[in-house]
Amino acid sequence: MNFKKVNNLAGWVICAIACTVYLLTMEATASLWDTGEFISSVYKLQIPHPPGAPLFVLLGRIFVVIFGGSNPAIAVNIMSALASGFTILFLFWTITHFARKLVVTNNAEPTGQQIFAIISAGAVGALAYTFSDSFWYSAVEGEVYALSSLFTALVFWAILKWEHSADQPGSDKWIVFIFFMMGLSIGVHLLNLLTIPAIVMVYYFKRYQPTAWGTFWAFIVGCLITGFVQVVVIQWSVKAAGWFDIQFVNGLGMPFFSGFIAFFILLSVLFYYGLYTAKKNHWNFLRLGIWCAIFMLLGYSSYVTTMIRSNANPAVDMYNVDNPHSLVGYLGRDQYGDFPLLYGQMFTASPKDYAETKKKYSKGKDKYEFIGYDIKPVYANEDKMLFPRVWDASNDQGHADFYRDWLGLADGEKPNMADNVSFFMGYQMNWMYWRYFMWNFAGKQNDVQGFTPTNVRDGNWISGVSFIDNWRLGNQDAMPEALKNNKANNKLYFLPLILGIMGLIYQYFANRRDFIVVGLLFFFTGIAIVLYLNQAGNQPRERDYAYVGSFYAFAIWIGLGVLQVREWLMKKSGERIANMSAALVCLLAVPVLMGFQEWDDHDRSKKVLARDLAKDYLESCPPNAILFTYGDNDTYPLWYAQEVEGIRPDIRVINNSLLGIDWYINQLRYKVNESDPIDVIWSEDQIRGRNRDYVIYNPRPDVNQERFYDLYDVMKNVVGSEDPAFKVALTGGENINYLPAKKYVLPVDEQVVRSNGTVNPGDSVVTAVPVIIPENKNTLLKNDLAILNIIAANKWKRPICFTAPYTASELGFGNFMRKDGLTYRLVPISNNTGFNTDWMVDKLKNKFGFGSADIAGVYFDEENRRHLNTIRAAYADGAGALADANRKDEAKQLLDMADKGILLENMPYAMPSRSNQHNYFTFRFLEAAYKAGHTALADKVSKALHRDFDQQLKYYAQLPDRKQESMRNEIAGTQQLVQMLQMLENNYKQGSTVQPSIESGGTIGQPQDSSK
Repeated sequence: MNFKKVNNLAGWVICAIACTVYLLTMEATASLWDTGEFISSVYKLQIPHPPGAPLFVLLGRIFVVIFGGSNPAIAVNIMSALASGFTILFLFWTITHFARKLVVTNNAEPTGQQIFAIISAGAVGALAYTFSDSFWYSAVEGEVYALSSLFTALVFWAILKWEHSADQPGSDKWIVFIFFMMGLSIGVHLLNLLTIPAIVMVYYFKRYQPTAWGTFWAFIVGCLITGFVQVVVIQWSVKAAGWFDIQFVNGLGMPFFSGFIAFFILLSVLFYYGLYTAKKNHWNFLRLGIWCAIFMLLGYSSYVTTMIRSNANPAVDMYNVDNPHSLVGYLGRDQYGDFPLLYGQMFTASPKDYAETKKKYSKGKDKYEFIGYDIKPVYANEDKMLFPRVWDASNDQGHADFYRDWLGLADGEKPNMADNVSFFMGYQMNWMYWRYFMWNFAGKQNDVQGFTPTNVRDGNWISGVSFIDNWRLGNQDAMPEALKNNKANNKLYFLPLILGIMGLIYQYFANRRDFIVVGLLFFFTGIAIVLYLNQAGNQPRERDYAYVGSFYAFAIWIGLGVLQVREWLMKKSGERIANMSAALVCLLAVPVLMGFQEWDDHDRSKKVLARDLAKDYLESCPPNAILFTYGDNDTYPLWYAQEVEGIRPDIRVINNSLLGIDWYINQLRYKVNESDPIDVIWSEDQIRGRNRDYVIYNPRPDVNQERFYDLYDVMKNVVGSEDPAFKVALTGGENINYLPAKKYVLPVDEQVVRSNGTVNPGDSVVTAVPVIIPENKNTLLKNDLAILNIIAANKWKRPICFTAPYTASELGFGNFMRKDGLTYRLVPISNNTGFNTDWMVDKLKNKFGFGSADIAGVYFDEENRRHLNTIRAAYADGAGALADANRKDEAKQLLDMADKGILLENMPYAMPSRSNQHNYFTFRFLEAAYKAGHTALADKVSKALHRDFDQQLKYYAQLPDRKQESMRNEIAGTQQLVQMLQMLENNYKQGSTVQPSIESGGTIGQPQDSSK
């Protein structure tokens, strides 16, 4: 048998299996989170969020041309599925490379039995990773992580190919190939760069006589090269090109991009001189390094397409990267702010000053215009610490509150270094890494997102070994049925973990050098990411996808564990029996078990919820509406629906999370698809850079605070004024505009609002809508001001809609919001009942979709269930409004539509969730059923709630005291809901017209995912 042929054939067979698995289970359209944005960007070659992914966009477009047909999303998902399948191919060949070195000595040709052992190791390890939870999740959706994993696998395999042929002439072409692939991978994701230290160690061990100190310095060199690529190649090269462009344009009067081109011409000359000098002096190492740099930059050049497309002003144009200078901020992720790593502030700190840092420029008509400096807060030394892990003082996303609760600190109490290390070890390492690691190789409790290890009910790792799981988390058999039967409840019995540890130990003692290489890959793609991300608490989603590189490395050890089992069995039997037994046992105990346990919660082949959710939002809006959205899952599915599937392109979707940035406001000034430009009152100069980032309330003595002022006039002529009389000086010397009062009005032309359908025939129209800024709101940010400007300038010409009503309440016009389906519309009516009943019912009956929730067996994870609950609640609200209008038969029909549209086996009426949000939504549905007199449905829903509450309370009661205390908020919330349910039932059974007010436990809008 020829090992090379068998190895190649077996690799392709494993690749085919993986590709088949992913193609069969991939999402039917776009998914939630970033995929809607990425698929939209691919379809029309647009610009996704920083730091961008131009190569992903270009390759995805090729797949759309080849496989797109009537469903471009499928084409992008196919790309991810195939990229993931080929990742498994290179993993297989990586494992067999290491396995061969363990089985065969002196690089001899393996015998037939040795070949079988090596191939078995590769198959078990590669298939284990195929069915691993986190990698499978990314493999079946149109996101960057699948393609990024392929590049990571490819470059690591390539250095092993170099190692195998290093003694042959021309072998260094593999090194150049690796750096070219790394350059290309920058246009997908930066994860690939973390393989560099492991690659350097392979090079060192092959080309030098290893020593302890030599190994140490090789490791340091690997880290330095990683930093050099990250800082010099990726950032400084573009910064330098941007600086050149400013000098050429502003200093020499040349066109935009002239300096950018000149910089790279100069760099090419320097490279040519370097190659000439290296060749002349026989400096082969320098020659190799220069060629690596050249090819890395060639791969990195995919970002030129980002600037080209941004200049075309596409609909999705994040950061407006239309010049070399803005490319610097785009690659540097300036939009997401900065955070300390080695030394910096603690979360209780307040800035003592603000320092100006780098200059900022904006692309003007014919030159770059200076718009100020970046501002960085300066903290007192006593408010700083080394290795700061509890650092976010803003509390914008509740991070400071999370730190305080986690560490048990009182208000105002500063964390010490022990607290800092405790948060690092307990949250960042244990909760945000090892928990995910154990999901993949021990088992997973359920799909409810966990926030702290003290919550023993949600999102923990389990094993299926009862005495261990029950000791850690309480009796798992007593869990409520909805969680016990959750499809993401996967029990792996520690078997992948055990086999991987066996392989780790086996490689450590058999080949220490290869162990160091794999160990560095594991460390840098896992633990080093934890160190670098420095995640604050209360993340909007689980982050396991970020660590798949380290799970890839562990899969290598899983494969090598087969050889350890084989070696043990060989002591009791012959080589042939040992080989067969080890291969069969390990195959069944690890990848087969993983596949059977995890198929049902990774199969997305029929799910179309993200698309239907977007359609439901868009179809809730009148023609030519302006729709304000919040964060990723409120926005990206809508972009996908409009840009890819052409659903309601007349609506202008505005992401409130981006409205605080000048480039995004400026994009509202031009037409997008079928949506006309929007008047934002202020000019580009008035909002450029930090201009009007915020204004403060400054009650002038000559302004009557009880009078209502015209909002448009104040925004245009006061807040938008450059007159020093309308500015106030801050303690730092900065002069900013202010709000002179808190009471404003939006005048209403009744003829306009009646003629364009803003109000219904029976509505009582007010002459003006009051906008009263809440008493405790003394600062308005740029996004608040932009919303007020758009509303004021609109003058009721276009419908103004929101996906969630809380912004309207925060800005003082919440009483004039009316629910029109899934969206809320601003209406100037005094007899507002809160629901536009006929409009809403029409959309619910004729336009809404359920994302395949009416198809038996489709799996919806927690985030999907939250949005399905939003849809179900819309039907409840519509039915309730019909019942209030004594149209009970129609109300029953609407409730039955929801009951049939969301099958209980796909999403039960009652189940445990964070803060019982799921059951709060169900309360609204139950109340609507009672109102409509739909007793059969009300009885079904009520019984489901009673059953779940009873199971929850029994589960909490059997927990040990310490674990009960950790769940005290959930226990108290459930007890309160039991009382509310009894009250609701009693009220309706007694015919009472007074019912408890049922509010949703959460908002419809989702938090902005700012840690891409």
